[in-house]
Amino acid sequence: MTVKDLSLLLTLVLTGVALVLIAVGWRNRLRRQSDVEALPEVPGELGAPLAAADGQYVASTTAGDWLDRIAVHNLGIRTNAKLSVHPEGVLFERAGAGPVFIPTGRLTGVRQESGMAGKFVEKDGLLVLSWMLGSHELDTGYRTRRAEDKAVLLTTLQDLISAAPQAEADSGK
Repeated sequence: MTVKDLSLLLTLVLTGVALVLIAVGWRNRLRRQSDVEALPEVPGELGAPLAAADGQYVASTTAGDWLDRIAVHNLGIRTNAKLSVHPEGVLFERAGAGPVFIPTGRLTGVRQESGMAGKFVEKDGLLVLSWMLGSHELDTGYRTRRAEDKAVLLTTLQDLISAAPQAEADSGK
C-alpha cells in the first residue's frame, strides 16, 4: 500500500467517524428537546396578509442562545421560505420542512440581528422573532431576499405585537 492509498483510507475513516458523531449529536439534541410541545396548527382561514416576503428561514433557537438550535419539528433546519404576517399570526411556508405558524398572542418581540445558528450577514440583516412554544421561549431567524422587504416586515410585526395585548384585553371584556 502506498502513502497515497493510506492517506485516502485515513481520510475516509475520519470522515465516517465525523459523520457518525454528527448524527449521534443531533439524535441526543432531539432527545433533550423532547419536552418541546407540538407546533400550533395553521388556521384553516387566515386573514389577508398584512405583509409578506420571500427569503430564507434560518433556524429557531432557544431565546438568547443563538447557537442552541431547536431540532424537534425540523425547527433547526435552514430552508427557503415565504414569511407572511396575518392578523392571526405569522406564517413561515418552508420549502421541504413544513409550515410554522406562530399565533399573534405567542409573539413576544422582533428585532434585527447580524447572525444566528451559523448564518452571519451584514449588520441587522436578519429579522429575529421571539415567541413562546409552551414553556419554551424561542428565537426564529429570517433573511429576506430583498433588503427593502425587511423594513416593511419589521414595522408590521412591531405593530402586530404591540396591538396583541390590547386585542386580548378587548376580547376578554
